[in-house]
Amino acid sequence: MKKYNVGIIGATGMVGQRFSLLLCDHPWFNVTALAASASSAGKSYKDAIGNRWAMKEEIPANLADMTVLDAEKDIEKIVGAVDFVFCAVNMKKDEIKALEEKYAKYECPVVSNNSAHRFTPDVPMIIPEINPQHTDIIEAQRKRLGTKKGFIAVKSNCSLQSYVPALYPLDKFGVEKCLVCTYQAISGAGKTFERWPEMIDNVIPFIGGEEEKSEKEPLKIWGEIKDGEIVPATTPKFTAQCLRVPVSDGHMAAVFVSFKNKPSKEEILEAWKNFSGVPQELKLPHAPEQFIHYYEEDNMPQTNLCRDLEGGMAIHAGRLREDTQYDYKFVCLSHNTLRGAAGGAVLLAELLCAKGFMD
Repeated sequence: MKKYNVGIIGATGMVGQRFSLLLCDHPWFNVTALAASASSAGKSYKDAIGNRWAMKEEIPANLADMTVLDAEKDIEKIVGAVDFVFCAVNMKKDEIKALEEKYAKYECPVVSNNSAHRFTPDVPMIIPEINPQHTDIIEAQRKRLGTKKGFIAVKSNCSLQSYVPALYPLDKFGVEKCLVCTYQAISGAGKTFERWPEMIDNVIPFIGGEEEKSEKEPLKIWGEIKDGEIVPATTPKFTAQCLRVPVSDGHMAAVFVSFKNKPSKEEILEAWKNFSGVPQELKLPHAPEQFIHYYEEDNMPQTNLCRDLEGGMAIHAGRLREDTQYDYKFVCLSHNTLRGAAGGAVLLAELLCAKGFMD
């Protein structure tokens, strides 16, 4: 595989920091541009971040002294130095949409962690193991944008990454409805306990916009390409409740599901065990070898014990049992800033590179 030069737009935020760690020694990607807001522009990466570094690991040595560019004013300089960019900016939604389209129109592909374009009909929102075929919509998007190379592709919301990967392999049994309650880590809000002490010994039963995303985004992932756009599916029916809990990293979900053709517990476990996707077939660098890990112990999976397995890119499931109102219930877990955010975007970029979209 050829080496690609990449940029991180929004490099100083928590997801941008995670991107810097994942990309600093990536076998395919070489970071050649870091960009953030005007207040960070012109500073070295380490100085722009200052005391806001939130990762356990140190700032990558090969990026620490790189000069941060202005994400809005230095676009020409940035796109001249990269083959594509990762975007994780903290701006208003309409500003993010405009900025990402501007990069795309400069013939620079954008792999976005932001929510701004998730419901743009010709922008694919991809979990690489589940709906890699949605990359086919990029041709239609390029026609709309008037580009030859530039386009936007997004990853889904971090909370989906626990329960949607566990439900999708069961679709052959006809998943009809799903109730999910997510218990989401504070890093999903870009916070640490040092910066958010009121979360210690506390649960907040509301995360703005999260329940709507949790109910609607799976339907686009389940959707089909028709007439140049992705048409969301009408089933399964999702209802969600989302809570912020005092955990540093890792989103957990309690899932209740009913089927058109109810499978046995053994059939569900077999479907999870044997499910793999294009990333596993292509052996992409960030693809977990085993996509879904199931735990027989009643007290598993546990966030602190499981979230980092397979580089934080695996999905964890446990406590599968029949329910009195739905067919089955179980719990799921994923690492929200790895599989759910930067890692998921890096895996998506690897898929796009393997399919030739970055060339």
